[in-house]
Amino acid sequence: MGIDENVRTGRHCVFRMHVHLVFVTKYRHKVFADRHLTRCEEIMRAVCEDFEAELVEFNGENNHVHLLVNFPPKVAVSKLVNSLKGVSSRRLRQEFPDLVRHYWRAQRLWSGSYFAGSVGGAPPSIVKQYIEQQNRPL
Repeated sequence: MGIDENVRTGRHCVFRMHVHLVFVTKYRHKVFADRHLTRCEEIMRAVCEDFEAELVEFNGENNHVHLLVNFPPKVAVSKLVNSLKGVSSRRLRQEFPDLVRHYWRAQRLWSGSYFAGSVGGAPPSIVKQYIEQQNRPL
């Protein structure tokens, strides 16, 4: 029996866990351009690495982003989400003053809620394809 290339191993476990995350901007404001999403992906990829997770796919539109994350069982999805949203909000608002004007009162980029779906029913390749096909703004 061969080992699936997508199966990861930890010290005491073998796993393949993926989560599909969707973050929506506060008030659903349409604030993202391609440059914002490109930087957001870099930031979120670095945060995932800190959690020993892998950002498999990232894309978005002008008011939300989709992520497909492969994560180890020791990571709580809620902690990962909190870090992804917090770090990306802070850094994007620091680096892009044009985003700050939309949120001068709220001081937050993201809505307080999020979607997290375990990827098990549909193969990750289908979810990845769905995320790739998002209509990224110019």
